[in-house]
Amino acid sequence: MKKYEGTSAQRYWKENLKYLTILLAIWFLVSYGAGILFADALNNFRLGGFKLGFWFAQQGSIYVFVILIFVYIRLMNKLDKKYGYDE
Repeated sequence: MKKYEGTSAQRYWKENLKYLTILLAIWFLVSYGAGILFADALNNFRLGGFKLGFWFAQQGSIYVFVILIFVYIRLMNKLDKKYGYDE
């Protein structure tokens, strides 16, 4: 029984790390990429009267971060149910 629990826990953790890697990559691209690296290209477009690069650096990245939190919560709830760790 212990061996099965270990492999189940390992699969759970591996899937959790996959989710974290994907969400952190999105976080990095939005915060560093859109706010700094791609700011000049994004500044050719406007959103609400502001240049898009500026908007992402100031407000857009915050919205994306909050969305990522809710996505992570949903993914983890599904993962917990899948492996029987839900409450």
